[in-house]
Amino acid sequence: MATLMEHTSEKEIRQQQDIHNDEEIEMIDLFRKVISIRKKIYKAAGIGLVIGVIIAISIPKEYTVEVTLSPEMGNNKGGGLSGLAASFLGSGVTMGDGTDALNASLSADIVSSTPFRLELSTMNIPVAKDETMTLDVYLDEESSPWWSYVIGFPSMVIDGIKSLFTKEDESESYDKVSQGTIELSKNELKKIETLKKMIVASVDKKTSMTSVAVTFQNPRVAAVVADSVVKKLQEHIIDYRTSKAKEDCAYLEKLFKERQQEYYAAQQKYADYLDSHDNIILQSVRAEQERLQNDMSLSYQVYSQVASQLQVARAKVQEEKPVFAVVEPAVVPLKPSGTSKKIYVLAFIFLAVCVVISWNLFGKDFLNKFKELRA
Repeated sequence: MATLMEHTSEKEIRQQQDIHNDEEIEMIDLFRKVISIRKKIYKAAGIGLVIGVIIAISIPKEYTVEVTLSPEMGNNKGGGLSGLAASFLGSGVTMGDGTDALNASLSADIVSSTPFRLELSTMNIPVAKDETMTLDVYLDEESSPWWSYVIGFPSMVIDGIKSLFTKEDESESYDKVSQGTIELSKNELKKIETLKKMIVASVDKKTSMTSVAVTFQNPRVAAVVADSVVKKLQEHIIDYRTSKAKEDCAYLEKLFKERQQEYYAAQQKYADYLDSHDNIILQSVRAEQERLQNDMSLSYQVYSQVASQLQVARAKVQEEKPVFAVVEPAVVPLKPSGTSKKIYVLAFIFLAVCVVISWNLFGKDFLNKFKELRA
């Protein structure tokens, strides 16, 4: 029994050795085939080098500027300026507190929104020492790889033919806002989509840090646009955060003036009545005097309460302004971003070599077998 088991194990070992030897032979044969086509591999590498250089030169340099900021999250601010004003004016004076709907998590959505990008496209940017232009005009100045013109040539021809038979509305996009809708031309929509790719905002859900990455072919333009995006983003959030407080403050301003006029009118009426009935001692006169005095006191109480609420509302407008800590400001980059030109060249050389080897080792045999099957 033991002898039989030893004999079986020896067979398995021999089989494994034979498989291993066969694999070595196949690898040697494969290596010899690769060496036999080395001239073709050299030609393929040369062709890949030329194509890689052409592609690398055709792709324009791009510079990316990333700005990181930490916005203040919405929370209950009962201990802020409005709370301090309420403590001085009385415990009965309160204003509604709560977490606002627009916080740092919506920064990315605000930056990618069409109204935000339309507003951004009208900003002036410096493209040279003494030359400025709007971002909308600058987008036409940026170059594209030659193949993008080749691919887009048919659509350009079709659009050119259509323009001969249709009259295009040349009015600006920011003049086309009607009842909350925005109407854009094809060219304007294309630029808006381009800005969406060039300007990207992201939010870290754990730390609430907002990062804004801006990519352009001009490094100075990229830095200026990145700084402008952050400032406009701050303005949008501040406007939203303070809009409710400003509305409340404006309403209380109006109410304060009305209550003030009512109090002054009641005070003047009471004073006039006292002057006209100074030496008259009648019960009816005293009753009217007391009624006017009560009206004046009531008007003063309402006037005083509205004045206190107005002071709290004014404090809340300032309190609702969020604080943004810019962790990483916009810095003009010195080196281009994206994939290095060397990587493009090496990638095309590797691809060309792989294609030639695959074709000569496997492609020809597969094609011959396919022809035999069809025959």
